Amino acid sequence: MIIILLGPPGAGKGTQASFIEKEFGITHISTGHMLREAVKGQTPLGVIAKEIMARGDYVPDDLLLKIIKERVEKTDCDNGFILDGYPRNEVQAESLDVILREVNRNIDAIIQIDVDFSVLEERIEGRSQEKNTEIREDDNLQVMKKRLQVYIEQTEPLISYYSKHKKFIVINGMGDISKVSGDIKVNLSKVK
Repeated sequence: MIIILLGPPGAGKGTQASFIEKEFGITHISTGHMLREAVKGQTPLGVIAKEIMARGDYVPDDLLLKIIKERVEKTDCDNGFILDGYPRNEVQAESLDVILREVNRNIDAIIQIDVDFSVLEERIEGRSQEKNTEIREDDNLQVMKKRLQVYIEQTEPLISYYSKHKKFIVINGMGDISKVSGDIKVNLSKVK
């Protein structure tokens, strides 16, 4: 099963992707996580990505596409995977379609986590104030507001691009985590 998870920064995509990974036994691929690991490891891509991400900008498509293609060809993706943070725009969606055709795979479901943007600021503030959690450089209100603006401009058009897909699922992301997870489980069970 191949799933694309859409939603603005702070919508809970990472949390729900982890749930889907455990519940359905498929690999969670987070471009954000891969990039943060590259930054932490000070890889050549990480050095470039660190500066870009700290500004709240997105890493260029060509670099992400290379990372994604390499990643989906690994054996842990044989049973499927969840893409969290990719595609971010229609050009990436079209590139992803090409990659999937090359590896003879198809998208099984697109899940959009629908949230009220005003609540996202509260979530980010809460995340940055939690104790015993690593604070991400990109987890502050200033960067969050820029990321939301970029999301509105670049990623929201994906909703209309993918809404034509027969397995496009909209999930209300305003409930508590377990309610959102339950709604996702019910909808994905119908896809299987």
